[in-house]
Amino acid sequence: MNLETNLANSRSSSHSRAWLLILGIILLASTLRAPLTAVGPLIGFIRDDTGISNTFAGLLTTFPLLAFAFFSPLAPKLARRFGTEYTLFASLIVMSLGIVLRSLRSLETLLVGTALIGIAIAFGNVLLPSLIKRDFPERVGLMTGIYSIFMNMWAAVASGISIPLAQKLGFGWRGSLICWSVLSIVSLVAWLPQLRVCQRPSTSQGVQTPNNNLWHSRLAWQVSVFMGLQSLTFYVMIAWLPEILHQQGINHSLAGWMLSLMQFVSLPTTLIIPVLAGRCSNQRRLVGFGAVILLTGYIGLLSRNTLLAPLWIVLIGIAVGTNFSLALIFFVLRTQNANDAAELSGMAQSIGYFLAAVGPPLLGFVHDMTQSWTAPLCILVVIAILLFIFGLAAGSKGYVTSKNN
Repeated sequence: MNLETNLANSRSSSHSRAWLLILGIILLASTLRAPLTAVGPLIGFIRDDTGISNTFAGLLTTFPLLAFAFFSPLAPKLARRFGTEYTLFASLIVMSLGIVLRSLRSLETLLVGTALIGIAIAFGNVLLPSLIKRDFPERVGLMTGIYSIFMNMWAAVASGISIPLAQKLGFGWRGSLICWSVLSIVSLVAWLPQLRVCQRPSTSQGVQTPNNNLWHSRLAWQVSVFMGLQSLTFYVMIAWLPEILHQQGINHSLAGWMLSLMQFVSLPTTLIIPVLAGRCSNQRRLVGFGAVILLTGYIGLLSRNTLLAPLWIVLIGIAVGTNFSLALIFFVLRTQNANDAAELSGMAQSIGYFLAAVGPPLLGFVHDMTQSWTAPLCILVVIAILLFIFGLAAGSKGYVTSKNN
C-alpha cells in the first residue's frame, strides 16, 4: 500500500514539475522579442527627446541582432558548465537589468541596456530548443509551436501598445519601455522552481558529449544558412515594408497597420508548422510551401497592385511564420541529443542574426542608389529562391555530424 502511495505521489510530483516547466518556457519565450519590438514605434520619440542622430537610433535595433550573432555560440558552453536552468535564470536577470538601464536618463545606459537585452535574448534563443529536446523528446513539435507562438504574439503586442503606453497613459517612452521589466521579472520568478531540478550535463556520458565540430558539417551549414535567410527576410520586412508600401501610394498609417497584419497572420503557422514538421519523416514539402508563398508575396509587391496589397502581406506573413518555425524545429530534428541541439542552435543563430543585421542596411543602400524599391524586392525574390534551395537540404532526413554529411 505504501509503495502504491509513493508511486502515486511520485507521478503527481513529476506531473506538477512538467506543468511548471511548461509555464516557465511560455513566460521565458514571451520575453524573447517584446523588449525589442517595443522600441521600433518609439524610435522617433527617443530621437527627439535625447537629440541622438539617426545613426545612433539605428544602433538600438542593430545592437541586439549583433549580440545575437556574437553571443549565441557562447550559450551552449555556459549551459554545459552551469546547467541550462541556471544559465537561463541568469539571462533573465541580465534582461531585467538591461530593461531598467535602457530607461535611465543617460545615452550610455541606453546603449548598454540595449546590448544587455540582446545578450540575454541570445541565450534564450539558443537554449530553449535544446531544453525542449531534452525534456520533451516526444513532443518537440508541439512544444516548439507553443513557445514560438507566445514569442511572436508578445512581439506583435509590444509593437502595438508601445505608443499607447507612452502617449495615452502618459508613461513617456522611458516608462513604456520599462514596463517590459514586469514580464521579465514574472518570468524570473516562474523559473525559480527549475533551479531545484537543474540537470548538469555529464561529459562522462558518451551520448551526451557535445559535437564541437558542427562548423565542419554540411547539414549544419545548410540549417544555419536557412536560419539566416529567413531571419533576413523578416527583419528586412520589419525595417522597410511600410516604406515600400508608402512609395507605392499607401499612406503611412495604413502601411503601419500592414506591418502589424504581417506579424499577426504569422501566429497560426508558428503553432501549426512545428507540429506538422515533427510528424513528418522530412520537412521538404513544408519548406516548399513556405518558399512558394513567400515568392508569391514578393512578386505581388513588385506588381505594385495596391488593391491586392493586403493579400501579398498575408502571404508574406504566413511564409514568415512557416520559415521561422521550420528554422527552430530543425535545431531539434537534425540533432540526436540536447547538447548537439544547443550547439547547432548557437551556430545557426550566430550566422542567422549576422545576416539579419546586414540585410536591412544593405537593401536600404540599394534603395538609396536606385531611388526605388524594385531592385531590393528583386533581391528578396532571389533570397526566397535560395531559401527554398537550402531549405530542401536542411529539411531532408538526417542528423548533423562533424563529417561532410
